[in-house]
Amino acid sequence: MRQIWTEAAATLIAALVLGGCATSKDKLLPQGDHTMLDVWQQETGGSAGGGQPARQLIDVRQGLRRPLTEPDVKSMPAANAAYTRTAANEIYRQFHRLPNPDLVMYVFPHLSGSDPVPVPGYTTVFPLYQRVQYAMPGERLEDY
Repeated sequence: MRQIWTEAAATLIAALVLGGCATSKDKLLPQGDHTMLDVWQQETGGSAGGGQPARQLIDVRQGLRRPLTEPDVKSMPAANAAYTRTAANEIYRQFHRLPNPDLVMYVFPHLSGSDPVPVPGYTTVFPLYQRVQYAMPGERLEDY
């Protein structure tokens, strides 16, 4: 009895899957008479000369723009000067190196090689990070 239900369920699932593959693309997603160029010209008012929709688009863009305020205009030279190359800020680096601490490791005396050769204990120093990292301007002000 259980085998009959299993076979019936498998047959039903197979029929549904194959039925889904039989659907036509054109029936599911019908193509219109307009091309993308037609839609673009209709929505933007045609060519670069523009029409009513193009004029509306320009008006909306102008409404979104805001004029610079007096504090913006006054702070602009100072903000731009921080990134401008001059003799003074060329002397003092803009991109400071981030700290890369040295690790000190002691290697204990050991035997090495196929013929056990004694190696005395020694100390070695290596950086914590593989590469030197740099900070963005203004991100790190103190030197190390």
